[in-house]
Amino acid sequence: MPSASDFPAIGQVMAVDDQAVVFQPLGTRYGLRLKTASEYGGAVGQRIEGLIRAVARKLLTVPSGGNFVAPIVGPPRTIQGRIVHLDEKQMVVQAGAPFIVELPAEDDAIELTHGPLAVGALVNVALLPSARFVPLVRAPL
Repeated sequence: MPSASDFPAIGQVMAVDDQAVVFQPLGTRYGLRLKTASEYGGAVGQRIEGLIRAVARKLLTVPSGGNFVAPIVGPPRTIQGRIVHLDEKQMVVQAGAPFIVELPAEDDAIELTHGPLAVGALVNVALLPSARFVPLVRAPL
């Protein structure tokens, strides 16, 4: 059974600043400023895999639209995309890159006007300002 960590973001760290990085997901022009647990010492300007973790402040199902992250430069505040993984505490939303999103605890922070939360559902998520990047280190084959 897959888990949320089975959906890494692929891209490049473009810049490092204190305990944050500017991450550009593959195939985008986004410059996502994401916090890190400690000072980032990994590759800059090279292909890397990592997990983008965020916490939802508010989320709603929507009837149509595309995948996006807003703003395109800076800390992500809003994402929209399809759910590719879902469990009782978190979901993975493909929004230009896969975001692992912790679901809000408050019932009134979730609006299911256009259907239930389910794999394949389109959601719009307002994020708390704490999105972070966790670089993945793969064991050699």
